[in-house]
Amino acid sequence: MLKLRMLNAIAPAYFYTATAATFVLHFFLFLPTLFQTQNALLGPVMLLHVTVLLFFMLNALGNYSMTIWFPAESANENIIPVCSPDCPDRLDAHYLLNGRHFCKLCKKVILKRDHHCFFTGNCIGNRNMRYFIMFSIYTSCTCLYSLVLGVAYLTVEYAISFENPLTFLTLLPLSTGYFFLGAISGLQFFLVIMLYVWLGIGLVSAGFCCQQILLVARGQTWCQLQKGQLVESRGTWRSNLRDVFGSRWVLGLVLPVQTVEITPGNWHCYQDHKHD
Repeated sequence: MLKLRMLNAIAPAYFYTATAATFVLHFFLFLPTLFQTQNALLGPVMLLHVTVLLFFMLNALGNYSMTIWFPAESANENIIPVCSPDCPDRLDAHYLLNGRHFCKLCKKVILKRDHHCFFTGNCIGNRNMRYFIMFSIYTSCTCLYSLVLGVAYLTVEYAISFENPLTFLTLLPLSTGYFFLGAISGLQFFLVIMLYVWLGIGLVSAGFCCQQILLVARGQTWCQLQKGQLVESRGTWRSNLRDVFGSRWVLGLVLPVQTVEITPGNWHCYQDHKHD
């Protein structure tokens, strides 16, 4: 349990630190070096990259905030289960009945719980699934976009050729050795580390996003998938996606705004109506 609580506190700090480092590297290193011209401080190409980067980052941070501000709906339970002393730390929730889960970290019963997100510090469920998916999409776009610009910067500034795929695979171990031998600076070593951070977060976020969209289209949650529970839903994949993304889903693709609202306390009625 202590490990889960520590992760719940460390993960948001890690996300904000990585975001701040990404912003500083882009606007004070990558963009001025790659796109600044002698005639204009902010040329059209650089302006385009600044716009794209800010669009990705603001949507990632905006949907991250929406995921926190609109937590998954909690049930009004009078009796809260108490974890036994021998309950393993790897179990962050107990399954109750009717799609309800008691989260050990949030300490409340969550309706339609998918999983507990340590980066946001709360559970993902019926009210914030859309924001979590969009957060994953734009986080992946920001990281992979940063990876491309980071590779371009290393190619231009330090004449490192990435034509051979092995160059990137061996970049981190070689840079680690060179750094401790004093052959490269701390900035160069930090840039290499950030390349791998962007690659890892970008791929994980993209994979997580694809998994969540597939589960939403099937009308299923991650908790139900882990327990092998089949969801008998008469709704189509279109209706399942609409339930999560709302009727104004196009607006939600470009702006971190609220596009769907489920009235608190009416989740059971909503599910019964959906299956009728």
